[in-house]
Amino acid sequence: MSVDVYSEKASCERLLSVHRWTDKLLTFRTTRPAGYRFTAGQFARLGLEIDGEIVSRAYSITSAESEDELEYYAIVVPDGKFTTRLDRLQPGDAVWVEKLSYGFMTADRFTDGRQLWMLATGTGLGPYLSILQQEDVWRKFDDLVVVHGVRNRAELAYADRFAALAARAQAQGLPARLHYLKSVTREPGGEGVLEGRITALLRDGGLEQATGLAIDAAQSRFMACGNPEMVTEVREIFRERGMTPLRRTGGGQFVTEDYW
Repeated sequence: MSVDVYSEKASCERLLSVHRWTDKLLTFRTTRPAGYRFTAGQFARLGLEIDGEIVSRAYSITSAESEDELEYYAIVVPDGKFTTRLDRLQPGDAVWVEKLSYGFMTADRFTDGRQLWMLATGTGLGPYLSILQQEDVWRKFDDLVVVHGVRNRAELAYADRFAALAARAQAQGLPARLHYLKSVTREPGGEGVLEGRITALLRDGGLEQATGLAIDAAQSRFMACGNPEMVTEVREIFRERGMTPLRRTGGGQFVTEDYW
């Protein structure tokens, strides 16, 4: 798409900073378009000018709804047209942000339940960082469970952020308890780190054992974001347990989003 055409639906913003977790994983922040609105859990569509044309991709917003800047968590895809260019950007470079936000994986869609389980592989963790910065979710649920599945421990980004969010919630007297579970699949788990795929831990009770919580259709609500294979299998597990997808008209126990 040409820059002139794309500029009708997007705002030219600026890259503010880049934090590299590994050689392939990075967090980056941009300026926020004037009047830009989103609900925690939604994603933005970003554009980069490459060879005179705009190439766009979707990225979940990891920042809070009220922040003056927008933050995203990304993986650099080998030979990927967008992320190869993204990986070379410097602060001050242009990043186009579409004026609308997208997506339905938001916590406010759940009308009942006492536990909110947030399952993620890789950069699918992004939406939950934004969701957990909203006070209302800490008041709505008794237990908030984040499960982050990766290949290697080096990919367990944002651990300090989750600890800070839990400490802040406690200091503010917010009632929910945060359970942050980490899991790896290609090396031993070790202290504080589970071993195995999220789906295997869901099937064998490993997640329930680690949190001390019982999963049931009456109280447990789920979000799953990441690898499409994980998301597909998670849906099957939920259906086997008598759960149904969240519907716009109400009811249901889970909502999912493929993340690539």
